Amino acid sequence: MQTSLTAEILETPAGRAADRILRSCVHCGFCTATCPTYQLLGDELDGPRGRIYLIKQMLEGQPVTAETQLHLDRCLTCRACETTCPSGVQYGQLVDIGRGIVEQRVPRPLRQRLVRRALRLLIPHARRFGALLRVGQALRPALPAGLRAKVPARQKAGDWPAPRHARRMLVLAGCAQSSATPNTNAAAARVLDRLGISLTVAPEAGCCGALSLHLSAEDEALDYMRRNVDAWWPHIEQGIDAIVMTASGCGVLVKDYGRLLQDDPAYAAKAERISALTRDLSEVLAAEDLSPLRVAGHRPRIAFHAPCTLQHGQRLTGVVEALLSGLGFEVTEVADGHLCCGSAGTYSILQPELSKQLRDNKLARLQETEPELIVTANVGCQLHLQSASEIPVKHWIELLDAP
Repeated sequence: MQTSLTAEILETPAGRAADRILRSCVHCGFCTATCPTYQLLGDELDGPRGRIYLIKQMLEGQPVTAETQLHLDRCLTCRACETTCPSGVQYGQLVDIGRGIVEQRVPRPLRQRLVRRALRLLIPHARRFGALLRVGQALRPALPAGLRAKVPARQKAGDWPAPRHARRMLVLAGCAQSSATPNTNAAAARVLDRLGISLTVAPEAGCCGALSLHLSAEDEALDYMRRNVDAWWPHIEQGIDAIVMTASGCGVLVKDYGRLLQDDPAYAAKAERISALTRDLSEVLAAEDLSPLRVAGHRPRIAFHAPCTLQHGQRLTGVVEALLSGLGFEVTEVADGHLCCGSAGTYSILQPELSKQLRDNKLARLQETEPELIVTANVGCQLHLQSASEIPVKHWIELLDAP
């Protein structure tokens, strides 16, 4: 694609990155075949190719309107288009750049500004989110059915093994996950303990920064990243083996810290090292002898929902399925497994109608093989699917957490 970006834009690192990405696009349109919003809406501007044109026009100095903002807002950033693209277009990075510029040029209505600000003030802060969640859980029986479905039942985490092994790994506690699904990390700690690995948390670490980044609050996101780098660095100097991500949405971003902080001389080298050490939990287990996890007895028939951040962002396709199959679980084939469930961070809040359609479509596919259990690898997907599923939805590591 030929470009003619304005000199002002090309003077910035983001502008130069956008120009490089735009030039890699060859207009083929393969991306539209796998774009969830294009499939729902049938509008070229609600597919990757159309959004790329909108961003290109904006960066070349053409007027930016609320319509441009709407089409970029509707994008899930699922990155299925990246998996499909034969030219390697880094669409996820480009759409973040485009959204950031639109945010500066197109004022949002007051209600939108307040909602987005509230999300940034609440969800990334584990204590605030946890306190509000506990109130919701206490009132859950009295809530209207629609709202009650969105409030997860209280979950007990169980014991966390004390560090006792020479091999040590860190895990990100997360913000929403630490309150909504605390058993995920605890189960991971117990499973890894049985494999001779001690899993610990750096208390000073917090939100990975993804929510702020995708809501166009880049400076805020970078501050979250720097705080995590500072929290993890002493442990890295002490020789930890890896930084484990049990939420694929966090993992895809932390693996990108090196690029996102490359222009910060105080953090660039450390961030690159952290990205190199970061592993999704499935990557960790795939490298281990899993014989200590084999137990006799019934193995439920399961359907695995592969989060977009796992299969398209981290390109870890089939890893979890292979792990579970190897341990004796019957893993069903899920049609249209490449499509997003509609959770997508804050998307289910900001685009509720589209999100609900995507969720219902995904659940129909997951349930058509009559599984006993649905499992996934990301807290957002887990909560979103569970809000409308009669079949229990869990994190896949909980299956391996046998006594």
